[in-house]
Amino acid sequence: MNIHILGGGLLGRLSALALAKQGFQVALHDSGGREGAQSAAYVAAAMLAPMAEAVDATALVLALGRQSLPLWHDIVRTLPEPVFLQQNGSLMVWHGQDAALAQQFERHLQRAHAGQSVWQRWQAADIAAQEPQLGGRFQAAFYLPGEGQLDNRQTLLALAAALDQHGVACHWHSRADAASLQQANGWLLDCRGFGAKTSWNAAAGSRLRGVRGEVARVWAPEVALTRPVRLLHPRYPLYIAPKPNHVFVIGATQIESEDDSPLSVRGGLELFSALYAVHPAFGEARLLETASGLRPTLNHDNPEIRYCPHRRTVAANGLFRHGFMIGPAVADALARLLCLLREQQSPPPQDTVNGLAWQQWPVA
Repeated sequence: MNIHILGGGLLGRLSALALAKQGFQVALHDSGGREGAQSAAYVAAAMLAPMAEAVDATALVLALGRQSLPLWHDIVRTLPEPVFLQQNGSLMVWHGQDAALAQQFERHLQRAHAGQSVWQRWQAADIAAQEPQLGGRFQAAFYLPGEGQLDNRQTLLALAAALDQHGVACHWHSRADAASLQQANGWLLDCRGFGAKTSWNAAAGSRLRGVRGEVARVWAPEVALTRPVRLLHPRYPLYIAPKPNHVFVIGATQIESEDDSPLSVRGGLELFSALYAVHPAFGEARLLETASGLRPTLNHDNPEIRYCPHRRTVAANGLFRHGFMIGPAVADALARLLCLLREQQSPPPQDTVNGLAWQQWPVA
């Protein structure tokens, strides 16, 4: 069975790899290059943090995030190129005047984890021992063990190399569209994210929109952090993801807009003010890059898979800002669905492994 995948961002690459391992003949089509610079994943901080996302994320997204953590280890272990993968947990910090936000966040954690205390509350001495450069700056923090992060750009390139290794025909800088690929032999898997907005919204059902995010990369040789740090703040919550060689990814604003123009002055002020508040040494950091991107988001904030046997089409969308966190579990669900369709079996209402719904394409 042949599969044509439209969209070579993170989900397209993960799905292509999963399908190739299941014996499918896979071709990947993307208008950009193998580095993935046009994809939302190229901008992302690539944090694997299902506990830290408990404030905003749905129960399904948190479950998919927990399932994806071990999958990432399996994937990275077999990639032909090295990828930075760190699993030192996450640290949530706040200033004294924002203690109410910390109490609210802990309630979200308790709800998401059925009252089980899978996190630790650190006091000033613990923070100083584990993150010396934050010592004396915060009196309390939540440590979320088991969470991790990747280098997003290394991951995209290593996945492209793995696709070559597994015989996937990668058509970079390809202008193929859904209509032409639906006429080809085999099935179409649409993984275009926000690029699929027109075709997705042409049918009844959940609506796809873009949510703007802004991030920055800085080089701060005087700062050393061993894990991602998040600052709870009433106006601009911040994450700082340390990458190799004292590079830090700083994010992220979340704006209900489909404007993908460069970083705004307001967004920059919010990011850098919060960054300086975490540690003044970031004031001497060198700005390497700013970027913005549109996260593909559905109105229920969950990812969704649709399929249409008549058109031989499967589509996945709505990963929002959780692409790296949940991508492997969604790709596995797609592979299981296409295996059922290859065997001409009628899929159940949802993936029995992770509960992600499989919906027959709604008619407009």
